[in-house]
Amino acid sequence: MLAISFVDRVGSGLWGATAVLYFTYVAGLGTAEIGFLLGASGAAGIAGPPLGGLLADRVPLRPLLAAVQAVRALASLSLLTTTDLRLLLAIAAVGSLGDRASSVLTKLYATRVADAERARYQAINRTAANLGWSVGGLAAAGALTAGSATVYRGLLIGDALSFVLAAVLTLRCGEPPSPARLVTTSETARCPEAAGPPAGTSADSPAGTSAGPSADTPAATTEPAAEPASNPWRDRRYLAYTATETALFLDDSVFRVGLPLWAVKATSAPHQLVPLLLVLNSVLVVCFQVPFARFGTTPRAARTTLLPLAAVFLTGGIALAVSAADSPWIASTGLTLAATAFTVAEMLHATASWELSVALAPPTAQGAYLGVHGLGQAVQRSVGPLAVTAAITTGPLGWIAFGAGLAAMCCAQHRLVRDRGDRALSVPSVTVSEH
Repeated sequence: MLAISFVDRVGSGLWGATAVLYFTYVAGLGTAEIGFLLGASGAAGIAGPPLGGLLADRVPLRPLLAAVQAVRALASLSLLTTTDLRLLLAIAAVGSLGDRASSVLTKLYATRVADAERARYQAINRTAANLGWSVGGLAAAGALTAGSATVYRGLLIGDALSFVLAAVLTLRCGEPPSPARLVTTSETARCPEAAGPPAGTSADSPAGTSAGPSADTPAATTEPAAEPASNPWRDRRYLAYTATETALFLDDSVFRVGLPLWAVKATSAPHQLVPLLLVLNSVLVVCFQVPFARFGTTPRAARTTLLPLAAVFLTGGIALAVSAADSPWIASTGLTLAATAFTVAEMLHATASWELSVALAPPTAQGAYLGVHGLGQAVQRSVGPLAVTAAITTGPLGWIAFGAGLAAMCCAQHRLVRDRGDRALSVPSVTVSEH
């Protein structure tokens, strides 16, 4: 799965660096049309996470993820066939839908495979994805020196081929166990001991029974399968948690929109600093995301991480405000500090979010719940640019208010997940054996 994430993001890096140029010089769209196309297709992608999560609780995850990758490949290739805005919008919407769904399905796969080690696994997976994005972006930058329509089409084809390869690699992976479905596989039918004893049992104990002194006591492992899957849309606490997550994902819009625009429009820092700040973000994530995983190994640790996260968000907002000073050195220092702070915030939030989003979901409905959680990031991609441009328009005080608002949201989430996060610590790991 790590190789799949790398390959996937290489393609995304190719297209991310090319999209606007392709729509401008190949499709012949104007600036307003491109803005509408990207915004509307991003809004369509909001439906991807809940739809993908819902399906993942009902069908095998591996072929579902491969099918989504195939849809993304087909959408990318279809962009080459037309310059009509309406058709481009429909195709881009399908691609965005697949992109957001694949993100949730990849996370769910990691959750089912890694179980208690999911924080570290996700951190390694995210590192691989960032490396892939960097490789794709560098390859696109080198190719774009030619600046021809043929190069733009070639990069788009490369994006599509990366999804094809990701789909092929996905089909070579094993199907992870799902608490929501009792699946019979040919491998376990031929060699049931290969799966090992369920969590909480010894190798000498019958599957589904406790290794404790009372072997006749009904095992906890059978209880989740007997309960109907919960509905995340009726879980007000989880919906409120997802709403706070939408705000905490705003670090993405800071790097994609806020920081570059602010550096160019409102500071005296040299413009050449902007791409270096984006490189700094990628390098820090690659170097430190895995060590940061220790801050999210349990629900309690993840909840505790929200308090230093609040302080880091506030620091980033203040640093951006300071960068407006009429001095290139102060501006550059402020922007560098802000980029570092928001990168640290990105890593801390990713660690806490991975753990809490799973810990607060019932095992029998992980797909549906993680699908709803994925809405936070999808919605942020639509409303985030508006939030950061509002801060830019307001000036230095706008960035201070922006950082303070995110800090307050961290404190609100810290209180919101208190009861359920702490209770999750006392619940034993649940594994549903496959028959």
